[in-house]
Amino acid sequence: MTYTFSIQAEKNWQANAQEDLYFSQKFRKMKIFQLRLPHIILQLVIYCTYLVQADMVNQQLRETYLVHMDKSSMPESFDDHFQWFESSLKSVSESASMLYTYNNVIHGFSTRLTAQEYESLQKLPGIISVLPEVIYKLHTTRTPQFLGLGKGPSLFSASNSASEVIVGVLDTGVWPELKSFDDTGLGSVPSSWKGECEVGKNFNSSSCNRKLIGARFFSKGYEAAFGPIDDATESRSPRDDDGHGTHTATTAAGSAVPGASLFGYASGTARGMATQARVAVYKVCWLGGCFSSDIVAAMDKAIEDGVNVISMSIGGGLSDYYRDTVAIGAFTAMAHGILVSCSAGNGGPSPGSLSNVAPWITTVGAGTLDREFPAYVMLGNGKNYSGVSLYSGKPLADSFVPMVYAGNVSSTTSGSLCMTGSLIPTKVAGKIVVCDRGGNSRAQKGLVVKDAGGVGMILDNTELYGEELVADAHLLPSAGVGQKTGYAIKNYLFSSSNPTAKITSGGTELDVQPSPVVAAFSSRGPNPVTPEILKPDIIAPGVNILAGWTGKAGPTGLDSDVRRVSFNIISGTSMSCPHVSGLAALLKAAHPEWSPAAIRSALMTTGYTTYKSGEAIQDIATEEPSTPFDYGAGHVDPVAALDPGLVYDATVSDYLYFLCALNYTASQIKAATNRDFTCDPGHKYILGNLNYPSFAVPLATASGEGGGADESSTLKYTRTLTNMGTPATYRVSVSSHTTAVKILVEPESLSFSEQYEKKSYTVTFVANSMPSGTNSFSRLAWSDGKHVVGSPIAFSWT
Repeated sequence: MTYTFSIQAEKNWQANAQEDLYFSQKFRKMKIFQLRLPHIILQLVIYCTYLVQADMVNQQLRETYLVHMDKSSMPESFDDHFQWFESSLKSVSESASMLYTYNNVIHGFSTRLTAQEYESLQKLPGIISVLPEVIYKLHTTRTPQFLGLGKGPSLFSASNSASEVIVGVLDTGVWPELKSFDDTGLGSVPSSWKGECEVGKNFNSSSCNRKLIGARFFSKGYEAAFGPIDDATESRSPRDDDGHGTHTATTAAGSAVPGASLFGYASGTARGMATQARVAVYKVCWLGGCFSSDIVAAMDKAIEDGVNVISMSIGGGLSDYYRDTVAIGAFTAMAHGILVSCSAGNGGPSPGSLSNVAPWITTVGAGTLDREFPAYVMLGNGKNYSGVSLYSGKPLADSFVPMVYAGNVSSTTSGSLCMTGSLIPTKVAGKIVVCDRGGNSRAQKGLVVKDAGGVGMILDNTELYGEELVADAHLLPSAGVGQKTGYAIKNYLFSSSNPTAKITSGGTELDVQPSPVVAAFSSRGPNPVTPEILKPDIIAPGVNILAGWTGKAGPTGLDSDVRRVSFNIISGTSMSCPHVSGLAALLKAAHPEWSPAAIRSALMTTGYTTYKSGEAIQDIATEEPSTPFDYGAGHVDPVAALDPGLVYDATVSDYLYFLCALNYTASQIKAATNRDFTCDPGHKYILGNLNYPSFAVPLATASGEGGGADESSTLKYTRTLTNMGTPATYRVSVSSHTTAVKILVEPESLSFSEQYEKKSYTVTFVANSMPSGTNSFSRLAWSDGKHVVGSPIAFSWT
C-alpha cells in the first residue's frame, strides 16, 4: 500500500506538471505564463506534501526486526562486520537504518522494515533469521527470615566474595536515591566490571556508586514504534518512573535499611537477598511495554559488562527457542557463565500458562509468606469476616454504613467490576460498595468507588481467584476478601432490606499458617513448548512483598495517587524472580566455580514440597495439595542449597543435544544459540536425557476410546550427578502417588570418592495407559543420610 501510494503521488504531480508545461508553451507569446507560475509552485508544494505523507505512511507500516547474521559468512570485501550489516540493509532499503548492532547475544542488528523489505532481506546470503519485534510485559522485611537467612547469616558472611558478584536487573530502571542503594561498607567496584553509568534526564554519573555500580537505558526499539519519549511523562534515562524496576532490584540485592515500612505495615529492616552484591540496572521497559530489540541490546551489554546474574521479571509470547529472543539471549548469557532468572508469569491458575520455559533459564513461580495485613468486615447482621488491605488513611466512622453491590448501582452490563465511570454517583454516595475482582486493577476499583462518592469498598474474589488475598494500598477504606467470604457478604446484601457494614484495619500479622501456599496468579505447567521439561523450576515469595519504590509514582501506580513512599508492597512472579536472582548471587559468591546449571540444580533439589507436618504445600486457588506443575521442584530453601550434596550440572553441549532431540536443523540451532553445530544423524538424541534436576514424562494414551489398562509404554531416561561435597555413598528412594507407572532406578546406589566426581544412573518408566488429560506425580531422591537430592516427576497422558 505504501509503495502504491508513493507512486500515485508522483504520477499525480507529473500529470499536473505536464499540464503546466503545455500551457507555458502555448501561451508564452501571450505573456500569460506568469499567471501559470503560481500554479506550478502550488503543484510543487502539493508534490512535496504527497512525498511527506507517503513517507509518513511508509514509516507507519514499517515494523522492527532483529536480524541475525552468520559471522563466518562475511565476504572478504568488507573490512568489518558493521560495513557488512550496513551493506546488507542498504541492498533492500535506501531509507532503513540500524537501531542496534549486537555482538554477544546474536551477531547482527535490529532495524525497521516494510513487509517487502523484510522478505527481501531474508533471502540475502549470510542471514540466519529475521525475527519480528516482540513486546513483553512486566509480570523485603520478612522474606530473609522466612527463607531462613536470618537464622544463619554466618553461612553467607563471605562479604569479600559476595561483593564481587554483580546482579544485572532488566526492568523499568532505578530510583538511585533510596537507602537500599547505600554503599556504606562496600569496597571498590569489582575489577571484572566493564559497564558504565549512563547520563540522561534526571540521572547523572553521580547517581551510581559502589552499590549501584552501573545503569543503562535502551529505548530505540520503543521509540521506533511510538516515537520520541515524552520527557513530561517518563525519563529518557535509567531513572525509574514506574517503581517495578526499583522493587525488583532492591529485592534481589538491596542494602539493609532499618525502620522500613509502607505506612507502618510490614515494619522492620528491609534488605535484599544478597545485601553485599553489586547492582547493575538496564532499563528496557517503558510505558508502552518492553521491546525485544531493546531487551536483546541490554542482554548484549550485560554480558559485555560482566554481570554474574541476570534478573528479568518480564514475560511475553511463547514460540520455538530459535524465535524466542529472551531464550536466545539467555543461552548466550548461560554460555558465559551467567545465571538467568525469569518470572514464570501471572497467568495462573490456568494450566500451561507459563512463559520463559527454556531449560537454560531458571523459571520462578510465586508463593506466599507467613505474613498478612488483615482488614475486618463487620456486617449489620452481626457476622464478622476477615480480608486484607494496606489502607492507611482516615478510617470509616465507627457506626455502620449502608452497603450496595456495584452491579446494582451501575450504568453498564459489567458494572460489578467497578470499571472507570461505571458507577452512578447518586446511588453510591456515602456507601460501601462491593466490587467483583477482575477487569481492571484492584486499586483502580477503589478509586472508581471514591470518585463516585463511595466511602468504602469490599473487593470480593470471583471463582478465578478463589481464596487468594492480595493486599493493596487503597485510597479509601477497603478490604479484599476471598470467594467464600464474598459470597457470604453478597448473600446478606441481597437478602437484607437495609444492608450495612463497617471496615477496620488489623495492621500486620505474622506467623500466618499454612505458609507458603502457591499463589493463584502464579503460572502453571505443563510446559507448553517442551512438555519434557518441567516448569516452573521453583517457587519463591511473591505475594505482598515489601521492597524499594520510585519517588515518581504513588504506591498504587495510579495517576491520581499523589502519595510518595520509599518502600511499597506489591505481588507477582515479578517479585519471586528477584528473590531467586539474589539467592543465586549468594550461591555464586560461596561457590564461584559453580555453573548456572549447578546453581539452579542446588536451588531445585533442596526445595521443599511439604510443611513440617508432612502435608503437601497447598494451592490457594483450589485449596487442595499443589503439584509439581504448580511449584516445580518445590519452594526454595537457600540455606540447604548452599550445601546440596550433589548437583545435576549441564554444559553448552548438553543443551545443543537437547535441541537436536527437538529435531532442530543446523540453521535453527545457530539462530537459537549463535553457535555452529550440526546434529549427528547416526546418534539418537532423547529429550528426557537432558541432565535436568526434574523429570517430566509425557505419555500417549493407547489407541481407541480411553485406552486400555493392559497397554503400556516403556521409557528410559539417563541422568548424571556431580558430587559437590566430600566422599559419600548415596542411595535412591522413590515415592509414588500412582500405580499407573512402575519406576525402576539403576543402579540403586552411587558411591563418590572425591569432589566433582560424576556418576550416572538410568530411570525406567513402565506406564500403563490412562485416559487423556490424566496427570500423576512421583518423587525421586538420593540421600547419603545428610543430604537429600530431590527430583519431582510429573506424568501426563495426552
